[in-house]
Amino acid sequence: MHISSELVLIIIASVVVVSYLFSIASNYIKIPSVLLLLATGIIVRVIAVQQHWALPLPEQLTEMLGAVGLIMIVLEAGLDLKLGREKIPLIRNSFLAALFIFILSLAGIGAALYYVLHEPLLNCIVYAIPLSIMSSSIVIPSLHQLTQAKKEFLIYEASFSDIIGILVFNYFIGEKILTLISVGAFFLNIIISVMLSLLFSVLLFLILTKAKTTVKFFLIFALLIILYEGGKMMGLPSLIIILVFGLLMNNWHLVNIPRIANMFPKEKVEETTHLLHSLTAESSFLIRTFFFILFGFSIDLNLIASSEVIMIGSGIVVVLLITRFFYLRFFLRESVYPEVVFIPRGLITILLFYKIPATLELKNFNDGILFFVILVTSLIMMMGMFFYKKRDKDIVSDELLIN
Repeated sequence: MHISSELVLIIIASVVVVSYLFSIASNYIKIPSVLLLLATGIIVRVIAVQQHWALPLPEQLTEMLGAVGLIMIVLEAGLDLKLGREKIPLIRNSFLAALFIFILSLAGIGAALYYVLHEPLLNCIVYAIPLSIMSSSIVIPSLHQLTQAKKEFLIYEASFSDIIGILVFNYFIGEKILTLISVGAFFLNIIISVMLSLLFSVLLFLILTKAKTTVKFFLIFALLIILYEGGKMMGLPSLIIILVFGLLMNNWHLVNIPRIANMFPKEKVEETTHLLHSLTAESSFLIRTFFFILFGFSIDLNLIASSEVIMIGSGIVVVLLITRFFYLRFFLRESVYPEVVFIPRGLITILLFYKIPATLELKNFNDGILFFVILVTSLIMMMGMFFYKKRDKDIVSDELLIN
């Protein structure tokens, strides 16, 4: 079927308009806009199959959109977060929650895959890692109904979950993982990334605040993409660079080094941060729109319908719910609702699945399991948020999040 360039442009523009309407509607119907985008992609696929339309979808296109979307989402999260001495307990609690929930989920899912599929344990662990990472691309845009304390906690937790998951994934796909050198290299990479984060952040600050040209923000985005992909090629957790840059932009008032502070006047940084935040929000909205529609289009409902997929996928979802409830209730000791339903898997899970080496692939793993987990965990979050209402007194006061 031949499609004219005019029709293609109309379709692309219509997708953006529909996504915008979804964002407005989600505030009223309490269904996250990304789920509506996923559903749209699935419906388009069903129609395409029924009408025998040939719509080739390059896997690399979805992967590239996902990588750029992840950069925008993490940068947007960094630009949203305020730091300060009073935030230290919140950051500590959210980091520990992300770390231990990830470890418990990884252990449970890895054991389940090993027991059911009877394949090498290392391969099962590699597959369990992406499934153990909370999706910041779904969580962060879905927090508008929550109180400020809960919102900040989940933004930090989702961002930390992404970074921890990528670090662990890169470690386990290495050639040697159970050696002193590999463990040392793992922690050295983290230190290098933090140092590079500060160095590149100052460089990007110089470009933003000192450059005379008016066209500089998409230059920054291009440099961030180069840093992210270059860091990945060198095995570095480059998302840390993106997050640190966003945090520095939004918390420049905390810099106490006079020489550096004088180089970048506070008013200039605040003005630049505001504009960068607006452009980042617009860009992440656009990329997220096309990524989730394309991913929804790639989902084959026939794969999800098999009894094996439903059994294994349901087991994974149960593990995610139990581990999250267990940690929130017995270790963090704060309200478990609605935080417990924030178990969606999404963009980062998909991206890491694309990166699994052929030598570590599970021969008996059905791709429908991945689709099933992403859809069901997102639906659980949707249903949890649908019945959630702000109350004067939650099960435990929000103040526990920051104490």
